[in-house]
Amino acid sequence: MSKSKSKKSTIPDPANPPDNYWKVRQKLEKEGKKLFVQKIFADWCKACSICIAFCPANVFGKSDSGMPVIIDPDACTGCRFCEYHCPDFALSIHERYSDRRKK
Repeated sequence: MSKSKSKKSTIPDPANPPDNYWKVRQKLEKEGKKLFVQKIFADWCKACSICIAFCPANVFGKSDSGMPVIIDPDACTGCRFCEYHCPDFALSIHERYSDRRKK
C-alpha cells in the first residue's frame, strides 16, 4: 500500500500553536504583514454568497452545496467586509498571530 501525504492545513489551531510560532511571528513583523483566520459558522449560514461576491481578496469560494468555503486563507487582508455585511453573523475574522501581551 502506498501512503499518501496529507497536506497540512494553512489555518493553525489557536489552542495548539505551531512549533515555529515566534520565528513566523518575527518574520511577519519584519515584513509588516498580518495574517488572519476566517471562521464560517455553517449552522448560521444561509448561503447568500455576499461574502463570496464582495471579498476583495477572493478568500471565499462556493462548495457544491452552495455554502461558502475558505479557498485562500493567506490572501485575507483583514478588511472584515464579509464579517460586517453577513446578514446571519456567520463569519468571524481574527488576526492569526495577535499580540498576546499588553504593551
